[in-house]
Amino acid sequence: MKYSIIVDSHNDTMMKCIDEETWLPKIDIGKSTDNHIDIPKLKKGRLNVPFFAAFTDGYHDNTPRSISRTLALINALHWTEENNKDEFKIVGSVDDILRTVDEEKIAAVPTIEGGYSFDENNALELIKQYYDLGIRAVAFNWNYSNSLGEGASRIYNDPKETPSHGGLTDLGKTLVYEMNRLGIIIDVSHMAESTFWDVISATKAPIMASHSGVYALRNHPRNLKDEQLRALKDNGGVIGIVLCQAFLTDGTPAYIKDYVDHIDYAVKLIGIDHVGIGSDFDGATIPEDIKDASELYKINDELIRRGYSKEYIEKLLGKNILRVLDQVEKMAEKKRELDIDIVPNINTLTGKIKGLDGVTIDESKVRIIIDGNPYKAIYDKENSTLSLKITEPLQEKFHVVSFQVEDDKGNTKRETRIFYI
Repeated sequence: MKYSIIVDSHNDTMMKCIDEETWLPKIDIGKSTDNHIDIPKLKKGRLNVPFFAAFTDGYHDNTPRSISRTLALINALHWTEENNKDEFKIVGSVDDILRTVDEEKIAAVPTIEGGYSFDENNALELIKQYYDLGIRAVAFNWNYSNSLGEGASRIYNDPKETPSHGGLTDLGKTLVYEMNRLGIIIDVSHMAESTFWDVISATKAPIMASHSGVYALRNHPRNLKDEQLRALKDNGGVIGIVLCQAFLTDGTPAYIKDYVDHIDYAVKLIGIDHVGIGSDFDGATIPEDIKDASELYKINDELIRRGYSKEYIEKLLGKNILRVLDQVEKMAEKKRELDIDIVPNINTLTGKIKGLDGVTIDESKVRIIIDGNPYKAIYDKENSTLSLKITEPLQEKFHVVSFQVEDDKGNTKRETRIFYI
């Protein structure tokens, strides 16, 4: 590895890159922008592993709209990759990250902030589709409560702001188990404390607080209390300390020194192996003396000034978060994938299967999944195609479709795409 790793476990940059009418991408961060993050700023700040969040705070009683908004932001990230192939690559594993950084490219990790697109009918299939699209961490809440559990604000996003109660729902627990199985990190930032503790009880894999602060230094409901930090350590997880001023100081302007105070506190309480960086770039007001990602060196300088060793700084700036990503990946269920290809045609909702020599397809398990809803597909054995006819027109802008086949031994092959209407 020729280049040091700097990982940032949360930014909201894609939110700044789409058109608010069409939700189509319009701002290419391959060029200089007014954002906290663009590729020139990432390179200058040597931030080579940013976690890009697809953020939605939800649409009350409108799961399709929440799916569409989430997909719009994932689509914007894939569009960014397509426009900047020589400098920017979406990655899905630690091995991918290391190879991409060694090639001097930005290794972008897709995540979701706010699980408002999940409901009782779609959750188990939709989370698999998100995994197919590269998602490697999901935060269940963005403050508001939902079908997965109670958020930090302890209210629902409805006109009356109805109070909520309790922690994880049964659906939330089921999704925890499925994310463990798939290899997706559970992100506990923005959860109510009760939901945090239910996640700690349910998960078998390490968790991440992607962008939170220390409650003992700033008693804000978005920050983690000492007992939560200790539980995070016992779980093997990591907290990405957030740059948001409101979570660092009590109503006074925040500076890098205040930010590193939170790092210091967490390191002294739970050890050097469980703390990282989770900036919240492009989603928060950041400290007065750092303007954007190009000035991340100021955090490094302050850590050096306080006596942190090179080894410790490397852990804080990247290795700790990569460790969690790697452990979650290794604990996932091993996949049994067919060595065939499915070539999708989104316009006709058909898939052409190639490389079937010696493979017997189980025709009863040929499926097409749209927005987490599975349908039995029509399988044309003679032409090696699967297809679906939709009886009701799709209403929202963005949708996700998966073409899935299985052989007689239980091995599967999937191809998943986002499409726009």
